[in-house]
This record gives sequence, C-alpha cells and structure tokens, in this order.
Amino acid sequence: MSVTQPRPQSTPSGPAPGSVRGIVGLLVLFELTSGFLQGGITPLIPAIRDMLGISPGAAQWITAVQFLSAAVCVPAFGRLGDRYGHRLMLRVALACVTAGSTLVALAPDVTLLLAGRVLLGPLAALLALEIGLCRDRLGPQASRRAVGLLVASLVLGSMLGSFTTGLLDRLLGGVRPTLWCFAVLAAACVLLSNCRGIPETRHKASGRMDWAGAGLLSVALVLFLAAVSQGGTRGWSSPGTLAGLTTALVLFALWVRWELRQEHPLVDVRSAAGRAVAPHLASGFALGVVMLAEPVVAVSYLDAAPETTGYGFGLAAWQIGLWGGIPHLAGFLTAAASASVAARIGLRRMLVLAFGLVAAGNTALVATHSSLHGFALAYAVAGAGTGLASGGLPTVIVEASPADRSASAVAVHNNLKTLGGSIAGAAFAAILGTLLADGTTTPALSAYLTVWALCAVVTTTALLLTLLAPRRD
Repeated sequence: MSVTQPRPQSTPSGPAPGSVRGIVGLLVLFELTSGFLQGGITPLIPAIRDMLGISPGAAQWITAVQFLSAAVCVPAFGRLGDRYGHRLMLRVALACVTAGSTLVALAPDVTLLLAGRVLLGPLAALLALEIGLCRDRLGPQASRRAVGLLVASLVLGSMLGSFTTGLLDRLLGGVRPTLWCFAVLAAACVLLSNCRGIPETRHKASGRMDWAGAGLLSVALVLFLAAVSQGGTRGWSSPGTLAGLTTALVLFALWVRWELRQEHPLVDVRSAAGRAVAPHLASGFALGVVMLAEPVVAVSYLDAAPETTGYGFGLAAWQIGLWGGIPHLAGFLTAAASASVAARIGLRRMLVLAFGLVAAGNTALVATHSSLHGFALAYAVAGAGTGLASGGLPTVIVEASPADRSASAVAVHNNLKTLGGSIAGAAFAAILGTLLADGTTTPALSAYLTVWALCAVVTTTALLLTLLAPRRD
C-alpha cells in the first residue's frame, strides 16, 4: 500500500523554524556552483577531446554518462534525504561531486574521465535536497521565495559557466587547469556544507529505503535514456534501439506495480498520479522539452549562414553566446521573481502565465524568424516564461505532496523534465535530419518552423493541464 499521509519523525536538535533563512545564501552558492559545473563542461568538450585524443562520438559520452548517472541518483538521493536528512545527503552529494571533479581533472584517459563524470550524477540531486530542507524549515511563503532564488541561481550559474569557461581555458593555458578550478569549487562547497548554521531536517520520513524499487527504476531509466540518445545514430528501427526501449518500458511497468505494493515506496505513485500532482508533473515534462531540447535547435539556427541556406543569421560563436544568452538572462530574472509574482496573482495563475509566455514566444519565433531582433525578442519572451515555470513547478508539486516526501516529489519532477528533454532532443534531431533542403543534407527552414510550432503546442497543452489542476492558493 502506498503512503499518502506523512508520518514524520522529529529530531529535537537544530535551529528553530525560520532560522534557515540565514543559510539560504549557502544553498544559493551550492546551486550557483551546480549550474556552473553543468553549464561549463560543454564549451570544454572539444578541448577535452583533443587532450585525450578521442573521437567526436566518444566525446559525446562526456555529457551522456553524467546524464544517465543523474537519472539514477536524483530519485535515490531524494528519498534518502527525506528518510535520513536532507543536510546529510546534501553533504554526501557534494562529496561525490568533489571526488568526480577531481577524477576528471586527473584522468589520463577517457575511461577514468567517464568514471569521474558518473560520480558527478548527484549534482542534479542538490536542488531536490535543498527544496526539501527549505520546506521543512520555512513557512510556505518564505519557502516559495527560497525555491525561486535556488532555481534562479542554477540558471545563472549555468549561464556563467557557459560564458566563462572558454575564457578560463585561454587564461589558464589549457583545459586541465580549468578542470582543476571545477574541483576546487566543488571542494569549497563541501567545506561550507559542514557549516553549523545549516540545520538538519526536523521531520523525517519513516520506513526503510526501497532499494529494490530504486534499482529497478534505475535500470529502466538508464536503458530508456541510452536507447533514446543512440536512436538517431543506430536508427530507431534497429534491433538494439527497439530492444532497449521495449525492455525499459516493461521494467517501468514492473516498477510501478512494485511501488504500489510497498508500504514505504521509493515514489508515492498514487500521490504522483493524483489530480493535485499529475498535471504539474506532466507540465514538467513539457518544460524539459523547451528548456533542454529547444536551445540546441536555436543555436543551430543562429549559426546557419543565410547566403547558403536561405535562413539563419550566420553568427560567430561569441555572437551566438551573446544572443543565445538573452533568454537565459530573462529566465534568471523571472525565476528570481517567481515567488513575488505568485504572491500577487496566485501560484496557478503564475504557471498559466508562464506557459502562455512560452507558447507565445515559440509562436512568435515562427513569425519573426527572418529578423534577428525579432527572433531575440520572441526567444526572450519564451525564456521569461521558462523561468517562471522553473520557479513555480517545484513549489506547487512539493506543496501538493506529503510533507515527508518533499525531496522525492521534486526528484520525480526533475526526472520527468529530463525525460522530456531527452525524448524531444531525439525527436528534434530526427525532424532536422528528415526535412531537408532539396538535394542537400542541410535542414530546410520548415524543419525549424516545425520544431517551434511543436514547442508551442506542447506548452499550450501544459497550460491547459495547469488549468485542470486544483487551486492551492
């Protein structure tokens, strides 16, 4: 039987309720570092590839293995945080990240480097653990403000990492000193996580850890994501891809059945499938589409040379960074303001506004694709909506979930967002590889327009799902 009511275990130690406000600054610093480490690795991949002498195909696994590791770590760390304490698991996660960053900086070959990237998987679990801690120690309004700041810090850190690591590589004279900077940042966070000002969770979930459920879900997620990531290369109808997808779906069905039978499941499936939570989890999947998959398409369009393709703007790499950073900046600002906006108009109305802005921005991309300034404005509108949704969705999901499953609920949202980005990334790659200009291997303009139209449809669906969810304001 699934648990739908919290059964807290109180711990008498730690600061009084509300005193965690003093440590939100440290949690923000952890998220800035998390974003920096996640966003900063991408510009370094060509340099890492050349340093280790590996092929471009092998270099893709530098990000893919962390992606797969995160899919496994997020639900496990979320549940362990709810059960044994969010502060404890936050420190464990940061220690893993430090060990992984150090191994990556030291790695003489690709095997050890990939092992280090696997150890970086818990990086994606930090936000869920921090939100769980804030919910336990803060009142509803203060918790909403904290979540907005944490999400905004993650966005800002990713943007700073993307923009500055190339410069660091040049200033330090190589990629390995830059990777050591990553390790030093992670180690500093480990030291700060031992600060006595960070309290432990007062109310912990009861029951044992569902290791069997965690293992079954991990295998299903890894198989599914690996099959999706390789589908475009091996072919979607290849035996390996079909076998991976089929096996993953079967394992996922078995996992759901297992969770429904457990007294203390890894994920409270009945609660997640309820009307109060399910629409927002589905909206999180849609958010992953526009957050994780669409930017790759936008970069490709900004890079396309109009004199040869008939579309695009032919921007240099540094120009793409500047113009492509506009939606990220808009998302940072709106995520930071999300709690204030929700306080004024209500959380559900804010989410409706958020997905409305994303849908409007993508619709405008179809109409303004020939003008760089129009493109940037439309993309900024979509980015603003994405920031509001990023700040609001974890909050509404946590508040609609049992009090002793805060981190677990955010972990489910994170994994669904990741799945949305993974599936959409494969679908968008297929669209760009299928709708080609006559007699070429170059995507036709219609391919890009199709992607933006699909994003508008997906986010409009998320808007409608939000309207179906019960009000909690």
